[in-house]
Amino acid sequence: MEEVKVPSPGESISEVDLASWTVSDGDYVEIDDVIAEIDSDKATLELTAPASGTITLKAEEGDTVEVGAVVAEIDTSAEAPAGGSKDKKEEESSKDSKKEEKKEESKSSDKEASKSDSEDNSSKHAEGHPSPAARKLMKENNVSSSQVKGSGKGGRITKQDVVSAMAAGIPAESIQGWGGSREQSREKMSSLRRKVAERLVSVKNETAMLTTFNEIDMGEVMALRSRLKDKFKEHHDVNLGFMSFFTKAVTEALNHFPAVNAMIDGNEIVYHDYADIGIAVSSPKGLMVPVVRNAEQMSLAEIEADIKRLAIKARDGKLSIDEMSGGTFTITNGGVFGSMMSTPIINPPQSAILGMHNIVERPVAINGEVKIRPIMYVALSYDHRIIDGKESVSFLYKIKEMIENPSRIIFGGKDPEEVLLGL
Repeated sequence: MEEVKVPSPGESISEVDLASWTVSDGDYVEIDDVIAEIDSDKATLELTAPASGTITLKAEEGDTVEVGAVVAEIDTSAEAPAGGSKDKKEEESSKDSKKEEKKEESKSSDKEASKSDSEDNSSKHAEGHPSPAARKLMKENNVSSSQVKGSGKGGRITKQDVVSAMAAGIPAESIQGWGGSREQSREKMSSLRRKVAERLVSVKNETAMLTTFNEIDMGEVMALRSRLKDKFKEHHDVNLGFMSFFTKAVTEALNHFPAVNAMIDGNEIVYHDYADIGIAVSSPKGLMVPVVRNAEQMSLAEIEADIKRLAIKARDGKLSIDEMSGGTFTITNGGVFGSMMSTPIINPPQSAILGMHNIVERPVAINGEVKIRPIMYVALSYDHRIIDGKESVSFLYKIKEMIENPSRIIFGGKDPEEVLLGL
């Protein structure tokens, strides 16, 4: 018998959440098969089978388990089923879709056995109520309980019931509002969400956070991107976005204002002679901040390629702890969701974060004339304990200068003519 233990996701992490099993109790698994996903407060990791055999699950999905705890056992003496593991894998999708219903039905059966006198009431409660898997699918597709007929025990709505109802088509007259069933549900916060909550509250309580704002005329960089994006894609095999311009402008501005790139460690200020830029990205698990290492040494194409690589890994839940640790400055772009203005919260132990927002055509005064220009509001939240107001405002203005005059980026934020004249 081989025990399956929870591995350590990283230093200082003592417990994790068992997010999901990818196998069912009694399945035959091959060595190195992925059998579960575990959530820590920093990343989602895969749990693999240490040996081949029949697996017995010792923990439920959603359980919080300690690092090193036994969550499953594998009977290595069991023989592989006829046809090998191929047949098993072909059946996994149907098993997964029924796994939640089986668990709920099992729990319901236990309750009925212990409370036989309330069997009728229990059955009535189940009628029209979705299982967890069905509830998730209904929420994602804006389907209410009244639109689905339950076929599960006691009239319970299963995931397959929701799939069948959607395949048959939801009557147009029934799609009004977003449900209004007055149902309530509770979900346990993931380790990642709990950690994010703790860190956000601690930042507000433990730092002297202040935010300064400015606006950037995006006309020049938009024209440059429009003119050369196809050639850029053809030459570098990656799209040209605004994030690479801002990342590069940030690294040059950090060189001029090193305190913005520093952090507090006890009674000391730690300065960094490099720029590891965290790029906040949205993922199914929540907000992730992977880090682009030594961004100050990268070209725009290299920055775009690295951001793309990290964003794909975040989307697929494949980011490692190392890829999200050690940043010196963070950029977050709420503009992709339509945000006009916000005050981003510092990502500790860093001392500053830049917030980008959406680009909107606005009337602005240029040389005494009102013109319509594509404007982006930007915000810099910073720790006033080590960054003075003058530094924060000057830092943000330096970024504004470079984005409004993209050629300045390659000259360290200076005017090209000044560089030419040695000024």
